[in-house]
Amino acid sequence: MNQEQVKAKLLLLKDDVEEFKVTFSGKKSLKVDGLYKPEEREIIIHNRNFTGDSPLMYTAIHEFAHHIQFTTAPSPVSCRSHTNRFWDILHRLLFEAERKGIYENVFASDGRFAELTRRIRDEFLVKNGHLMKELGGLLSEVMELCNETHASFDDYVDRELGLHRTVARAAVKINSLDINPNIGYDNMRTVARIRDEDMRRKAERAFLEGKSPDMVKAEYACTQKKEDTIERLEAEKKRIEKSLESLTIRLTMIERQIEEMRSGG
Repeated sequence: MNQEQVKAKLLLLKDDVEEFKVTFSGKKSLKVDGLYKPEEREIIIHNRNFTGDSPLMYTAIHEFAHHIQFTTAPSPVSCRSHTNRFWDILHRLLFEAERKGIYENVFASDGRFAELTRRIRDEFLVKNGHLMKELGGLLSEVMELCNETHASFDDYVDRELGLHRTVARAAVKINSLDINPNIGYDNMRTVARIRDEDMRRKAERAFLEGKSPDMVKAEYACTQKKEDTIERLEAEKKRIEKSLESLTIRLTMIERQIEEMRSGG
């Protein structure tokens, strides 16, 4: 492939983007396979690093994700900023590239990766999800007993179990919401943070369909985060307004005292 062919393939993934160019450096680099220059809107690929098209396309898509991130962000970002939004953009591009046959996912095509993936998911991630959900059920019983005896649940898990209270409460919440343990514990925690039940189930299904954590967070958790931010800002606004009211009253009293002292003098 040449650089024009690479650009054409990238535009098949997303064509409503600012103009950019793809440049093959003609060099081999031991540091990076490619980079994005935001000011020039240029994707540079060290093409001598590759012997096949698919790894080269992966690098091109990675840098293309930086281009999209940089040119569409509401506020300035660093082209090297691997934020949740960047990974969401990249993973969506990669899924689309696989669907259109532009990029071959080595993790799926190489049997060695596929076998390791199966073992890690089945023997560890899924099992851990089930164990943590069961733990949440036992901790719920502890919580009820603490309420009955007027004891501190946080103190119990901290001192008796050596388990951090935030982890314990997350497990209790996961159990109470009946989240599918097959998505793994970390993803269960992500789903548990979503307040709306319908959105929780959609996020859960997205994980089961193979969406990445950043894709799910961007689609289902960002709205919740925005709502939480608005609530916090509104609460802070009320606190500031109350403080201003108190300060205004105090200022008026001080000014009156000063005026009285001057008049009496």
